[in-house]
Amino acid sequence: MSPGLDALRALGPAWALAWRAAPTQVALQLVVTLAAAANPVAAAWLTKLVLDLVASPSPPRAGLLLLAAGLVVAGAAAAVLPQAGQYLRAELERRVTVRAQDRLYSAVNTFPGLGRFEDPQFLNRLRLAEQASSTAPAAVAEGSMGIGQSVLTGIGFLAALTVLSPPMAILVIVAAAPSVVAEFALSHRRASMMWQVGPAERRQLFYATLLSDHRAAKEIRLFGVGDFLRLRMLRQMYSVHRAQRRTDIREFLVQGGLGLVGAGTAGAGLVWAIIAAGDGRLSPGDVAMFVAAVAGVQGSLNWLVHQVAMIHQRLLMFQHYLHVIRAAPELGVSQTPAKLPAMRRGIEFRDVWFRYTTGQEWVLRGLSLTIPHGQTIGLVGLNGAGKSTVVKLLCRFYDPTRGAILWDGVDLRDVDPAALRARIGAVFQDFMTYDLTATENIGLGDVDALEDTHAIEAAARHADVHEVVSALPKGYLTMLSRSYVAESDDSDEGDEGDEGVALSGGQWQRLALARAFLRGAADLLILDEPSSGLDAAAEAKLHARIRQYRAGRTSLLVSHRLGTLRDAHRVIVTDNGVVTEAGTHADLIAHRGTYAGLFEQQARGYTAAAVQGASVQGASP
Repeated sequence: MSPGLDALRALGPAWALAWRAAPTQVALQLVVTLAAAANPVAAAWLTKLVLDLVASPSPPRAGLLLLAAGLVVAGAAAAVLPQAGQYLRAELERRVTVRAQDRLYSAVNTFPGLGRFEDPQFLNRLRLAEQASSTAPAAVAEGSMGIGQSVLTGIGFLAALTVLSPPMAILVIVAAAPSVVAEFALSHRRASMMWQVGPAERRQLFYATLLSDHRAAKEIRLFGVGDFLRLRMLRQMYSVHRAQRRTDIREFLVQGGLGLVGAGTAGAGLVWAIIAAGDGRLSPGDVAMFVAAVAGVQGSLNWLVHQVAMIHQRLLMFQHYLHVIRAAPELGVSQTPAKLPAMRRGIEFRDVWFRYTTGQEWVLRGLSLTIPHGQTIGLVGLNGAGKSTVVKLLCRFYDPTRGAILWDGVDLRDVDPAALRARIGAVFQDFMTYDLTATENIGLGDVDALEDTHAIEAAARHADVHEVVSALPKGYLTMLSRSYVAESDDSDEGDEGDEGVALSGGQWQRLALARAFLRGAADLLILDEPSSGLDAAAEAKLHARIRQYRAGRTSLLVSHRLGTLRDAHRVIVTDNGVVTEAGTHADLIAHRGTYAGLFEQQARGYTAAAVQGASVQGASP
């Protein structure tokens, strides 16, 4: 299907969105548009009548006063109507933006997996959809009414011009025809340009965000890479500007040339009108009306073409919005999902193969393992062995390419992802640090418990972070950010004097652990490197807390620190996407395989560090 027809198919949804968001504003805008369309034609006719009446031998005073009053009303309308239209347009855009963005991010929240968020092309489309959601529906509604206004005004002036000079009316219309073709081509070219520069704009935003991000500020200043990133940002910006400049130059040349054609047509008409007036074929009022009619018809046609082209471009962009909100789930979600039973037996990976894209290498190659109910399973492997992928598959962020993952015999692909995730508590290795209060950072683990201070404090105690949070300036209500202040229910602005607090990496990690612990009723607890940011003493204390918490719970513990896996019921070692060793810590040490080698290597490191420390102390005076 052609781009023009594709854009036309988006017209109905755009109008429907605008009407549902602001029906009153759309209706009032329509009234204002009709009045604005009629006003210039009425003013031109009144001006003609006044001039003809003044030129008559004995003009009647009452008639002049009546026409003058009409011109005063037209002048007042010309002053008020644009302001009213501007207010209505702004209000319409605000209301449409709220509704459109709500629909957009509601749709984004329905994507059950991570695939779309790791697809650069989709992220480019999402960025354009964000832009279109703020402007396109309101602009389409306004532009459609602008077309109606141009048509009504143009018909009024064209009727007057036809009365005065039918050939001139035809000439004005014919001269405007190339503009229609040119404007459509230009609008399509601009929409294509915006799609092409999308990746560069996203990279520009990435570099700009790094330069202003407090989390990146330390490394940027330490390594002195600020100018490097700034130049990278400018390079992307220049790339975008070059593409925009080429489009702008083309538009200038095309529209400028068409403008000269229109000016030449109007000039020829004016010469004819002056000559006709000199010959007595036109009255002074006729000349004034002719000049206004030519300008009015040309202006209406130009505005009509501009509005049509603008709507065409907006609809082309709006298609990205429609693509996002209509996108099918990247994971199969059954209309009648299977019920996820309370765990009694456990979870089984049965010959699971997985790769992220068709062209990539396999991450898992027939992985088979079991996580029995009520037991803690340790997962060990070198970087790239597939441990994080196992976690993602357990949470059903992806589905296996081949094989199956069973929860008490139920295939996870048959289960509603939201229902599955409600039964899982997890701390990811790349956990989030939210610019929110301490209460909110923990409460996001279960928003239903966000107001339950007892549950939140209990989760913090399990994660050994309660004392840290309690000691903050406002305790659990302290803002954990130096970039924002806490939101206030009493004002649109936060308390400017309420500065936030920055936590250490280990404190953030324990806060993330508390977020997972808030789901006390979860059937499965996933701990992916839960103590990687802690010192040895804090790590030992935290793991003691974790052991107490996960006693009797089904847990998967992923860690490179093998000493934390001593008490796991079973340790599974993976390499190249398959299980290479499995057993208790003692079994694997006795086996003298990969796990034993890694454990001994770590133990030698700790022993060497201890000996070195003792030597330094012994050498001290």
